[in-house]
This record gives sequence, structure tokens and C-alpha cells, in this order.
Amino acid sequence: MRVVLDACVLYPTVLREILLGLAKEGLFEPVWSERILREWVLATGKISPEAPVIAAGEAAMARAAFPRALQSAQPQIEAKLSLPDANDIHVLAVAISSHADAIVTFNAQDFPRPMLAEWGIERRDPDGFLWEMHSRNPEIVARVAEAVRGTAERLSGQPMPIKTLMKRLQLHRFGKALAQG
Repeated sequence: MRVVLDACVLYPTVLREILLGLAKEGLFEPVWSERILREWVLATGKISPEAPVIAAGEAAMARAAFPRALQSAQPQIEAKLSLPDANDIHVLAVAISSHADAIVTFNAQDFPRPMLAEWGIERRDPDGFLWEMHSRNPEIVARVAEAVRGTAERLSGQPMPIKTLMKRLQLHRFGKALAQG
């Protein structure tokens, strides 16, 4: 399964690390463009002025870990598309150009299912996508999520129960599934 990861699911570090961890396990093939990566890096500027520098390094590591993930939108496809937010047309164009099966995004209103269905592409919210991954591969997903949780806990110096951490990321069903084992 080829999946475009929108910038909004790459920006929260914990969510990105879970998604990329599952991709490393072979549960799906990630897809992005330079523009998607750039949007992620720029979005981190809300944290601090130094954050984009750190994110740029993380983006470089993601490029190196997944060299096939980097795709370009074909201009002739992009020119044919229309979405509620014109700034998201490139995401759909990358999905079409790369023959992706889905786009994982929090931005449901910007990617209406009927518009994506015309191209054979699904819009998946991160919670449902991860919950489904967990339903199909519970041991792998739990192991990846626990490793990310452990790293987050170690870096913050604070206890981070998995359900609480996932709730902060708006991953309610996924967090509940993980907490139930």
C-alpha cells in the first residue's frame, strides 16, 4: 500500500515516528514531495526559531531512510485538479502521480472523499489508519508505538502512558486499542 503522508501528520514528532516506524516494518510505503517536507519543516517554526533547523535534519534522515518516498507531482495532473484549499492540490497531484492508494491527513475538509475517489485514492485520518494497522498487525504496531512512547518519555523526563500520549495526538481509537493490549 502506497500512502502519501501530508505535512500535518509529519509535524507532530510522535505521530511521524510511529508512521515511519510502521513504514520501516513494511506495513506501508510512504510517499511525499519536497513541498510536503518543506511544509512540515516550516510548520515547526511555531515551536521555536531553532525548530526548523532540527526538522530539516529530520527530513533529511527521512529522505535517506525512504529514498523511494520522494515523488514529484506532474504539472499536467496538477493543472486538472481542484480542491477546497488550492494549497493542497499538490498533495493530491503527488498521490495521483505516484499511484498512491491513500492520503493520510487530519485535513478532512480539504480532501473531500468524492473528489479523491475520482482518482481511486482514499483519504485516511491518522487515527483510523493506525487503528486499522494495529488490527491487522497488533504485535508489530504495539512494538513500534511502545518504542516511540519510551523515547518520548525518556526525552521529556515525564511518565507518558500510551493512551494519554495518543489522546494528545487526537488518536483516540488507536490509543484505546494500544492500551487494551
